[in-house]
Amino acid sequence: MSYGIIVIVGLLGLTSGILLTSLLIPVLLHKQTGQNIRAEGPLSHQKKAGTPSMGGIAIIGATIVSAVIGGFLSIDSAVIAAGFLLFALIGFLDDRLKVIKHENLGLRAWQKFGMQFLLAVLFAVYMAYFSDKGTYVFVPFVNEYYDFGIWYMPFIIFTILAMVNAVNLTDGLDGLAAGVTAIVALCMAAVAVYIGADPSGCFFAALMGACLGFLFYNRYPAKVFMGDTGSLALGGGIAVAAIIMKMELLLPVAGFVYVLEALSVVLQVAYFKATGGKRIFRMAPLHHHLEMGGMKETKVVIVFWMLTFICCALAMFIVF
Repeated sequence: MSYGIIVIVGLLGLTSGILLTSLLIPVLLHKQTGQNIRAEGPLSHQKKAGTPSMGGIAIIGATIVSAVIGGFLSIDSAVIAAGFLLFALIGFLDDRLKVIKHENLGLRAWQKFGMQFLLAVLFAVYMAYFSDKGTYVFVPFVNEYYDFGIWYMPFIIFTILAMVNAVNLTDGLDGLAAGVTAIVALCMAAVAVYIGADPSGCFFAALMGACLGFLFYNRYPAKVFMGDTGSLALGGGIAVAAIIMKMELLLPVAGFVYVLEALSVVLQVAYFKATGGKRIFRMAPLHHHLEMGGMKETKVVIVFWMLTFICCALAMFIVF
């Protein structure tokens, strides 16, 4: 696989992403999939109520179509697609309850996490016992592959669950998750070409294009949201594709924004419980903390995009 193919597959994803999103929006409006906005969230977000959600369906469709056209079909490709689609299904079930059935809570936390955990376990078992990848993992900065042995499966399960939920938490501002993911996917596609991981490279290139195509309608002011259908698919797909290419520990570097978003929630909840109601942040995740401090939504998104560019440059520097 060459860098030229990344460009071609990315352009396919971009074109199909724009087309599928434009076709999907009227359908979502007809199905009355308007987003419910939390009353305790930033007041400026109340005007977003009614914006169609579940737009992640377009990202998923554009990614799969572009990756298939791009070629490099193999068992690894099938495993990546399975992870991508199965996590999307969990998000779809949640969105269906929230925005179609108008059950505000959607899936219960134990139901959503339980299904995520089951998928993570199945994938960890496959990688450890049925794939030809072994239990070795690339360790950044040291730039060596280490055998995780008995710790490999717990590590893979944690990686998948952390990435899926971190991307989900990042999806809170217009264009934030789609833009950050497009940049991370470009970085991982470049790394995949460098190390010869063609199936992952093709997937990441397609995902990058699809996110950019979706961003055409998801940028501020958003005409459509990706919903959990999209965010869980993105997290699952990124994690599985990175694990397949043995670069899972590169994700916290390239996707440092995901880490910050998830960490802010963990710290907020832990501190709140430990202190009987006190908070570290004005509101979690971190993007809401910055908003509540007076930073405009568009500025927060741009800052996070730029930070992701810097972190991805560092990730590529480590590998290259």
